[in-house]
Amino acid sequence: MQQTNLKFTFLKRVLLTTSAFAILGTGAAIPKFISPIVSAASDAESAQAASSKLSLTQDGVTLKLSDVFYDGTRLSFSIEREGKNLPEGVMSLYLPIDAKASKSLKKYMVPEKDQKKGYVKSPEVLIDGKKLKSFLEFGEKVSQKNTVKAEYNQLGSLSDDFEMTVQVGVTRISKPFEFKVPVKKDSSAVSVKPNTTQKSGSFSYTVKQLDITSHTTRLVLDSEGQVPASSQQTGKYAPSMMYYDIVDDQGKTLQQRKVGFYNSKPKTKYHIDELYSAIGSRPQYVTIKPYTLTVNPSNWSLPVKAREQTASIKTEIRHISRNLK
Repeated sequence: MQQTNLKFTFLKRVLLTTSAFAILGTGAAIPKFISPIVSAASDAESAQAASSKLSLTQDGVTLKLSDVFYDGTRLSFSIEREGKNLPEGVMSLYLPIDAKASKSLKKYMVPEKDQKKGYVKSPEVLIDGKKLKSFLEFGEKVSQKNTVKAEYNQLGSLSDDFEMTVQVGVTRISKPFEFKVPVKKDSSAVSVKPNTTQKSGSFSYTVKQLDITSHTTRLVLDSEGQVPASSQQTGKYAPSMMYYDIVDDQGKTLQQRKVGFYNSKPKTKYHIDELYSAIGSRPQYVTIKPYTLTVNPSNWSLPVKAREQTASIKTEIRHISRNLK
């Protein structure tokens, strides 16, 4: 993979720094609670999330809802399962019956009456009575036995507090378990909206929002135009869609939660809404660094090349240091 060195020649170095907090005029500051320890620990939110557990029992199976956490960028909770003679795994791998499915998938399509009792199904979530439409990550929690974790991101415009209803099915139990719990947004989260644009030829991207919490960093931006190509991305090769790194003031690149690659020609318009790891403790600024990958346009696959960690352009988002004590 080749990271391109895009040349945005129309801007001088001094213009590549944009003070989002100055633009906002609020004097907001990145909160003091953010720490490198928190950002390094995937389950650290359990120390700050709701510690009480809601418990329900049906037909010899008990489910406990705990670790409810909401910071405006993600909503998560854990479900612990207890009971006798339950299967070793917690999460159900059974699929709905589909006659058109491939042979490899049909082995997971078992009628309900023939399924093993006690597997936890993917939950349904209602927010103030309305179904939550969001991207769900659901899987077994490595750090806690007999427990699954659900995490939702790309939440849209949820309010700061709401009633959450979690409906969880269990195999061979006819009625879903239903939990209702009040949820309140973590008040120490900070949202920055610089609305700053950088351009290169016909391509431009606008940093719309940066949400900073103790556990995650959310980047929202829009881009338009044809992706620029480097000298290595002509003829046999071509650029992929544009991707974005976030780098703190110590040069550390935040870990992106998921990076997707698409075997297709880049579109000319994108709306990016991605989660990264926590920024860390008291950064003076972060830098948004766009990059592309060098691909083979015959099938839009990646060539065998090392990826170069070079910046293409910097859009710095600073906070006012005097507000930090």
